[in-house]
Amino acid sequence: MIRLALTFASTGALIFSVPAVAQDHSMHEMPPAEPAEARPAPVAADPECSPVHAAMGHCTPKAMPDRPTGAVGTDLPAGDAPAPAPPDDWYADRIYPKAEMDRSRHAMMEENGGQTIAFLNFDLAEYQARKGRDGFRWGVEGWYGGDIDRLTLKSEGEGAWGEGVEAAELQLLYSRAVGPYFNLQAGVRQDLGEGPDRSYATVGFEGLAPYWFETAGALFLSNKGDVLGRLEGYYDQRITQRLILQPRAEVNFAAQDVPETGIGSGLSDFELGLRLRYEIVQEFAPYVGGVWTRKFGDTARFARTAGEDVNGVGLVMGVRAWF
Repeated sequence: MIRLALTFASTGALIFSVPAVAQDHSMHEMPPAEPAEARPAPVAADPECSPVHAAMGHCTPKAMPDRPTGAVGTDLPAGDAPAPAPPDDWYADRIYPKAEMDRSRHAMMEENGGQTIAFLNFDLAEYQARKGRDGFRWGVEGWYGGDIDRLTLKSEGEGAWGEGVEAAELQLLYSRAVGPYFNLQAGVRQDLGEGPDRSYATVGFEGLAPYWFETAGALFLSNKGDVLGRLEGYYDQRITQRLILQPRAEVNFAAQDVPETGIGSGLSDFELGLRLRYEIVQEFAPYVGGVWTRKFGDTARFARTAGEDVNGVGLVMGVRAWF
């Protein structure tokens, strides 16, 4: 009985103690507020992070890019810092005598763009079959010098078989490059052959025009005060690597009549040619073709007075070579 009474007493004490614990609200009390200086500083808003996620601390602020720096000890951004000074010595001079290396470097620069070269081009060397007579014609140009300054020699002329040279000229010119494609020229010209001799002061140009047209032009002032001019050009149209078709044109004009040489003022004559050549090698190419010539104005009148034709058509064959 005593054991049973103790059991009921302990059970009752347990039952009456549970409501007391349930009525304790100390577990739900709010924690004390933190001081303002202890709170973390707000993070700048990120357009890719919603306000809800930012409040929950789910967004990590992006790292700011490092500011570019310039030269050491400066505050200049990259790209504005001055370039370092180029080296003023040669490493090879530390091992070999400087004088020997200077000579070697000078020779290397000459061999890579500073050479002095001699060149000779027989642009025209041909036989001409014309109505009533056969003739010949030549056009030669040679020069000696470098890429910028050259001494140029030009010669051209024509004649008839059995009658000798009818007209010829020789030019000695100083040529100066004024760009990658054109040269200015100045010098003297001397006429030879039949008719009175004339000497001329000459100024002109030659070069490669757009679309690969070879062009040349010149003005001539004679010792008698005569002013003449000339323009010419040609184009090499490659049919194959060796077969080349070349249209060619030349026009001459004068500022006044020169009856002694049969030249009239204005447009004096025009020549149009078409030649087809085959390059056996680049330095040697035989060709065939045709030419048409026409005289105008007072030049045509002088030609009729002398019993010459104003128009002319002929077949040509020759060789083009350079060395």
